[in-house]
Amino acid sequence: MSKIYHFTAKALDGGEIDFKRYEGDVLLIVNTASECGFTPQYTGLEELHMKYGSRGLKILGFPCNQFGGQEPGDTKKIADFCHKNYGVDFQMFAKIDVNGKTAHPLYKYLTETAPGLMGSKAIKWNFTKFLIDRQGRIVERYAPNVKPEDIASAIEKLL
Repeated sequence: MSKIYHFTAKALDGGEIDFKRYEGDVLLIVNTASECGFTPQYTGLEELHMKYGSRGLKILGFPCNQFGGQEPGDTKKIADFCHKNYGVDFQMFAKIDVNGKTAHPLYKYLTETAPGLMGSKAIKWNFTKFLIDRQGRIVERYAPNVKPEDIASAIEKLL
């Protein structure tokens, strides 16, 4: 079993989610923020969720406040913002750190396993994306400026 399925994370509603539930799914894991220039990517992420969700794509959003303080809200504010402004219906998690000693174990794994440009392991900004295949392998790490719709063909290949 892939290590990706060994993690758990707290959902926005407070419940603990065991990643074993995602075995056999294609995952797109994204660190998000409500006050970022890339925040409109929520629209594209929701479109991917609507288009491919029934075929096994799961989008997992992880709010993070480590980049310019662009996710200052609490859990309720984040949930309300995502739903009201972007109709987000994919799985959102409680706010986490993605870098440093306090980084969530999932992100420690993702950044160690799939370094970014020039071998950099740290997440550089909001909306960095990790595409995971049905076997739990990291297929690609995408920079924040890569729009969700630009990942659609890679997702289709995995579905």
